[in-house]
Amino acid sequence: MNQLEKVRQGDLPYEKFLRFGPESLTESELLAIILRTGTRDKSAMELAQEVLALADPSREGLLGLYDIPLERLMKINGIGQVKAVKLKCITELSQRIASATARERVSLQRPDTVAAYYMERLRHRRTECVVLASVDARSRLLCDSMMSDGSATMSLISPREIFLEALRCQAVSIILVHNHPSGDPSPSKADMELTGQLAGMGQMLGIPLLDHVIIGDNRYMSFREEKLIP
Repeated sequence: MNQLEKVRQGDLPYEKFLRFGPESLTESELLAIILRTGTRDKSAMELAQEVLALADPSREGLLGLYDIPLERLMKINGIGQVKAVKLKCITELSQRIASATARERVSLQRPDTVAAYYMERLRHRRTECVVLASVDARSRLLCDSMMSDGSATMSLISPREIFLEALRCQAVSIILVHNHPSGDPSPSKADMELTGQLAGMGQMLGIPLLDHVIIGDNRYMSFREEKLIP
């Protein structure tokens, strides 16, 4: 394929978008539009396909790009720092839009609903992440806050910081959610201790801990279901 043909191939997704709308585009074509250009040896479409080939096969399509480190993307010939940052921003923006849309209708009244809401967000994380779900009187999600992104163990999570965040969100009650990268949602000693501390402090402050849900690989454990919350 000569250079002119490569340029022409890179233009095709734009033309398809304009003629048939964004829903007509494949994931490779969407990425090709974001990337804009390829290299001397490959078109933007070919570059997009190479990026998608890095995706986690256990996650569908573009979701598989979420956990790919910036450095790994930049190892692809034709993906410099600017394009790599664009790709990471696109996946983060998609995640935030999905979360915001879901928050408009989600009610976290049952442990299985909590697990379903956070499963795809957390189960593929390679580090232990802790999320605080602040809910209203009808258990509708007001906001969720990342309290730890893997830089701290459960034993170092501060109950004080959790309740300060709950107050900021005007929570009536709270639900703690975190993942186990091993895929096994069985609670550790630190998980049990933190849950007890939060339950006690929540009773004193009038912001009860409704549940602590641990996310595994397509499995979850609920302290509420197991009757482990005082």
